[in-house]
Order: sequence, then C-alpha cells, then structure tokens
Amino acid sequence: MKALHIKGGRVIDPGNGIDAVRDVYLADGKVVASLPADAEVIDATGKVVTPGLIDIHVHLREPGRSDKETIETGTRCAARGGFTTVVCMPNTTPAADNTGTIAFIKQRAAEAACVNVYPTGAITKDLKGEELAPIGSLKRAGVVAITDDGHCVQNNELMRRAVEYARMFELPVMDHCQDYNVVADGVVHEGHWSAALGLRGWPALGEDLIVARNVLIAETTDWWVHCQHLSSARSVQLLREAKQRGVKITGEACPHHFVLTDECVKTYDTNFKMNPPLRSERDRAAIVEGLADGTIEIICSDHAPHCNYEKEVEFDVAPFGILGLETELALSLELVRKNVLTLPALIEKFTTNPAKLVRLNKGTLGVGADADVTIIDLDCEWTYDVTASASKSRNSPFHGRQLRGKAVRTIVGGVTKFE
Repeated sequence: MKALHIKGGRVIDPGNGIDAVRDVYLADGKVVASLPADAEVIDATGKVVTPGLIDIHVHLREPGRSDKETIETGTRCAARGGFTTVVCMPNTTPAADNTGTIAFIKQRAAEAACVNVYPTGAITKDLKGEELAPIGSLKRAGVVAITDDGHCVQNNELMRRAVEYARMFELPVMDHCQDYNVVADGVVHEGHWSAALGLRGWPALGEDLIVARNVLIAETTDWWVHCQHLSSARSVQLLREAKQRGVKITGEACPHHFVLTDECVKTYDTNFKMNPPLRSERDRAAIVEGLADGTIEIICSDHAPHCNYEKEVEFDVAPFGILGLETELALSLELVRKNVLTLPALIEKFTTNPAKLVRLNKGTLGVGADADVTIIDLDCEWTYDVTASASKSRNSPFHGRQLRGKAVRTIVGGVTKFE
C-alpha cells in the first residue's frame, strides 16, 4: 500500500466544514496530517476531492441470484460511480434474516468486494411480515440496520415492536413504504399516463399511508425510522412536518425520482418500471424541494439489477427495478447546476448524512479517518453506455444519456479501486 499525496484539489468535507483548495495525505489506510515519505502524488488540480461516497440502498443479489449481480460485480459498479461504501439489502435468496446469511455476505465481501460492504438484516423472517427476525442476533452478526426492503411490514403492531427492539440494539429501521391494500396490483403511477396506456395504477396514497404510520411509530417509540426511496409530494410534506416536531424520522430519494416522471413509461419500456413508480411532475418537483430544504437528507441509488430476459416481457409482468450506481452521481450533480443544492450540500447527502444514519465511522476526511476518497471531475462530459457497465445486468433507463460530472478516481482504504 503506497502512501498518497492528493494535491491541489478542491476538498469538500462537510463533516468538518471544509471547502477549500488543499492537499490530502493518506498512509497505512488512514488520512494523516502531514506528507508521508515517498508518497505517490495524485494531481487533483481542477477537480473535487471528497470523502468516499456512501450508498445505503443497494441490491447486490448475492446469495441466490448471482445471474443478476454478485458482490464482486456490484461493488465494481460502485467503484466506477465513485462509491467507496455500500449498504446491501436483505431480499436475497435466502433472505438475510439469520446470522448464517449475514456471515456469508461478509465473507464474500471480504473475498470479492472492491469497496466496503455493510449488510442489513430483515425485520421479519423470510420478509413475510409475520414474525420478527432475531434482531439482537443480527446486530451481533454485524448488520447496520434492519429492513424488509422489497416488501413492507403491513401489521402496524408488529412494526411498532420491531422499532422498539431495534432501539434496544441501536439499529435504525429502514422501511419500504407501500400499503398493499391500496397499491394492489398497480404497475405505474395512478394518473394520466396509467389511464392513457391502459396500465394498472399505483396511487401515491399507498406510500403516503405508510410514511404517516412510520412517523407515528417513530414518535411513539422515540427511535429512528428511515423512509426509503420517497416518491410522492405528500410523503415529503409528512416528513417535513414530522421533522419540524423533532420526530426521529429520515428519508432518502433516488435520482430516477427527481430526474424522470411517469410520462417516460409511454413507450412501455420496462426499464422505466420501478418500485415505487415514477410519478407526476408535481411529485418530482416536491422531491427536489425536499432535497433543497433538507427534508430529504440522503440520496441513494436503489441499484436493482435484473436479467435481460426478465425485463424483455410485457410491462405488467416485468420485475420492478433499475441499475443506478454508475449514473447516480452525474444525475445528482444536475441539482447543483440548477442551483437546487450547493455542491457541499450535495456531498453531505452522499457522505456525512448516510454515515450518521447507519452509524459508520465514514464520510469524513478528518485525520485518523479511513482513507476512503472520491475524486470528481465536474466538467467531464460523457455518455452512459449500459452495455459497458460493470454490472451483470443491463436494465437502465439512462442508456445513451448525455451526462456531465464523473468520479475519476475511487480510493478505498488508501488503495485506488477505480481510475
């Protein structure tokens, strides 16, 4: 492991209030205060140097669906996108609802991952929403949060008890907000385009009801509930009002929900089918407003790979989900160019805030911190070619999109993993 001298870049470290041109020194896997002997010089002039980016919502599909993605290929995607740390979801096969599966994920990550991988555990056994998983055992096995992502606990009493148990073990609870009775068999946002295309509608109310429930449970239990991939205007408002009251509730948004709208599905392209669905322009604008005013504190990808044969079917029966790790940063930088967010505020949503939620000693360039660094070229113009993706899957709606801004070097533990 060579010592590194990252020279002349604009260093943005929101956790330490730094936004200035300065040098960063790395040695023995840590950020150090002074220039190490024989350090390799990395010229970052004209580029932005940040703490390694963190994505807390990623599906690596292993164990069980290595035809879609593996820990090796998924983390290569992360490194290409500038992410040094990912938090993987438990809807694997078998579900990550026991210590054995968590141990497998950690072992595979140690063997094959090129970035840091932290697992989440399931809230309920087999993600069925019927019986609590062994939360204490999952914590001891190394999970950083619990979630039934891909599913949603419908039993409000069970969810309350889950949050109470999670509080005992200081684990945040992440929730995929979806009321099955309201959503039913919907496949796209309920509105003009669902009617025009003859596709079953998925009302935003199905999300709003669960967000409201989570607010009440977080308030009752005085513990952290995190609402995943918010997509509706009312959900943002519910979160905003709760946070103003001091409720321990947080939320995240994905680039596809603040860049695209449900009009995109008019071609019946299943690469625009995701859960929750793309919504109206009003909802998209509300997500942007929530990001701008701090209601939504975290941006993540919900990277969800699927095989081509699964997506190349009728819209109704195609699986939900898209790739996201390689395009996430560039799409989010559009918020900076449109003056929605300052660059430090955007970087905070990729570093300090996710690290704080899942209690990771990451997301900072302070002396002694892990040597995880992302170097970004804000002016790099490029075209996303999904056929060249590091993923095993190709289900991206952004194939061929012109993008600006790209991670040009990703350093994990002081070692360059992508350049």
